[in-house]
Amino acid sequence: MFSGSVASFTVLGAPDLLVLTLSEFVEQANRICRACTMPLLVDADHGYGNALNVKRTVEELETAGVAALTIEDTRLPQSYGKAGKAKLVSIDEGIGKMRAALAGRQDPTLVVVGRTSAPSITDIADTVARARAYETAGVDAFFVVGLKTRKDLEQLRAAVKIPLILGSSGPELKDAAVLSQLGVAIALQGHQPFMAAVQATYEALKALKNGTPPDRLERLASKDLMNQLTRDAAYQKWVDAFLGRD
Repeated sequence: MFSGSVASFTVLGAPDLLVLTLSEFVEQANRICRACTMPLLVDADHGYGNALNVKRTVEELETAGVAALTIEDTRLPQSYGKAGKAKLVSIDEGIGKMRAALAGRQDPTLVVVGRTSAPSITDIADTVARARAYETAGVDAFFVVGLKTRKDLEQLRAAVKIPLILGSSGPELKDAAVLSQLGVAIALQGHQPFMAAVQATYEALKALKNGTPPDRLERLASKDLMNQLTRDAAYQKWVDAFLGRD
């Protein structure tokens, strides 16, 4: 999954406050899709505006090649004078956004996911109501952030038939076998790989600054791994086919 926060970290070096633009996010998604063949799920936040913006967002991300995208019902960006407290749009506005997302889809295989953080902002009853409403609107899956207990997950599972995606879940919701039994298709594991990469880069630069010779740096990617990352074998084949060798 390519999240909005990691996009903001990568493109702007900025916190996840939705100062990233749609075009910047789409450019990054396009680069990822161009470089690999794995299906890419992206966090399209609130669709970068109202329902019409959502439709445009889906069109652009589909063109970039993503396999799935999430549209959330959080009121974004942060409003003036709200002391940083997250708010949700009304269910009716959320339904409008989901319908617009589906209208923007041209490829029927593109997965459109309705998303909410209602467990952390309102309550499980509101979460269930939003899940039912977005399922009725036609979304392919429901992504819920902040669910805490198995009881709440069971209540949500009983309310809808579409696959569930979990993010930032409580300790009770970490057993993969249990989650699978309850219809959870994807359980996100956080952004630790990105943070690990940041830490490794920081440590390498700090070591160089402190006088460590480049050939003494530790935990570097091997040549084989770098070749895999850069698709070296494919490029060498193309060099032979198109440029020739003396």
